[in-house]
Amino acid sequence: MASEDLKTIIENLQKKGKMAFLEKTTPEKIEAFEKENAVTLPEKYKAWLLYSDGGELFLPAGVQFYGIEHKPLLNVNCEDRPSDDYVVIGALASGDPILFKKNSEEVAIYNLEGGKIEEDEKYSDFDAFLIDLPSGILGIGE
Repeated sequence: MASEDLKTIIENLQKKGKMAFLEKTTPEKIEAFEKENAVTLPEKYKAWLLYSDGGELFLPAGVQFYGIEHKPLLNVNCEDRPSDDYVVIGALASGDPILFKKNSEEVAIYNLEGGKIEEDEKYSDFDAFLIDLPSGILGIGE
């Protein structure tokens, strides 16, 4: 079940665009994924997966998140990342990957063309990323 904070964030996102949420996953499947891939997903992203295992926001061209059982699947070895210290969890329509830094809650956007993560595109956690997504990242007006 989604936290009240996540529910509020999702309600605010839905007011600004079309979303395609997927069926949620389970804590047991998240735990199995983490064990199989030797990675710990950020707590706030796990909460997202328990609401929607992946999904697309701001259709037709916005953001796609990867799930652990619904395609596209989260691939911990995806090449579109600055180093092995990161895991790609989604992508912007531009193709720039959304990733988290291993062993942290930090979420960031990796500028593929520039080959770097800009300081203003780092977020303390997945919720902070979602909150900034409409106006700060996608430029969708208030």
